[in-house]
Amino acid sequence: MKKFKKFLKWFLALVFVLVIGLYITGYGYIFKGVWVVYLHGHTTAYIDDFKFFESEKIPASTNPQPWPIYKNYNSVEATQTLSKTNNSLGTIAFLIIKNDSIWFEEYFEGFGKNSQTNSFSMAKSITSALLGKAIDDGFIKSLKQPVSDFYPQYANTGLTVGDLSSMASGLDWDESYSNPFGMTARAYYDANLAETILKLKVVEKPGESFKYLSGNTQLLAMVIQKSLQNASMDLSEYLQESFWQPMGFEQPALWQIDDKKNRLVKAYCCIGSNARDFARFGKLYKDYGKWNDAQILDSAFVAKSITPRFPKSPEYGYGFWLSDFLEKHIFVMQGILGQYVIVIPEDNLIIVRLGHQRGSKNGMPFSSDFYVYVDEVYKMLGENQ
Repeated sequence: MKKFKKFLKWFLALVFVLVIGLYITGYGYIFKGVWVVYLHGHTTAYIDDFKFFESEKIPASTNPQPWPIYKNYNSVEATQTLSKTNNSLGTIAFLIIKNDSIWFEEYFEGFGKNSQTNSFSMAKSITSALLGKAIDDGFIKSLKQPVSDFYPQYANTGLTVGDLSSMASGLDWDESYSNPFGMTARAYYDANLAETILKLKVVEKPGESFKYLSGNTQLLAMVIQKSLQNASMDLSEYLQESFWQPMGFEQPALWQIDDKKNRLVKAYCCIGSNARDFARFGKLYKDYGKWNDAQILDSAFVAKSITPRFPKSPEYGYGFWLSDFLEKHIFVMQGILGQYVIVIPEDNLIIVRLGHQRGSKNGMPFSSDFYVYVDEVYKMLGENQ
């Protein structure tokens, strides 16, 4: 018994020293990560973890515009392969919009058409849309405007706002999702996101090549936020005014922030919304920035966004992933756990999938589930295309 008490005493002392050490060295956020993830039965971030974070609320539109329902809505069942994939990867929402009307939708695990789940990196596409809007509104001059106009520490680097949107910044961000001491974990769980981002250095020449870094989008959001200072708006308010209101979003959304004090949105991730409302950005870009009869985003900016910037990296434009699967021009909003808004303009088709997991990459530009979703939707559509 004495040995056990002695062991317990030393063990508790060691834990105490470890805790103090992590806080002193700036890694105290790890305890929040442990609480949010492991103590709630998970091993990584998950689709409804936003309830454990502070958020800004984006109100629904005062002029809601429901999606029209296709005349033969849900008359075709999911293929066997699609059903198997949805079941194995934990799909919670699957939506097919054909000719701007909902043709098929299915929900799982008690989720429904109004359920909020995390966008993860689909938020990058939305942040890039906010860049386009800020250029339209004159808050930002162009894609070529230097980041140093907003953050002088980037003077003489050649870094532009367009480089941030197109993932060509040359910043020393480490895009690691498994390292609890890494930048991605710190950005997700720590309380001062701006401090983390503004420590980034330009270590490669900007504007030369594609390299996917979440830190790019976060710095871009901070630039847009600074550009809005004279308008006395924060980024969530600008999102509501620019898109949520005029596009008739039916439900409010949540955008995670770093903490109550700083209230900086996590722009590289973490907008809580639903399949029907996420799909609206697919329609907006499919129609080159026009929503019904209003041009709310410059068509040239949209066209540039869904075109590869670099010939050697045809999989990315400005804020959007790109694919030529089935020899079609496809652009995609994509999140880490298989969140997708897949748009195929030539067939006036939008596919939305939300869920818990994605397939394996296997050296492909997209994970395996992406190709299944597109392929099986075309089989379902058959002669209805």
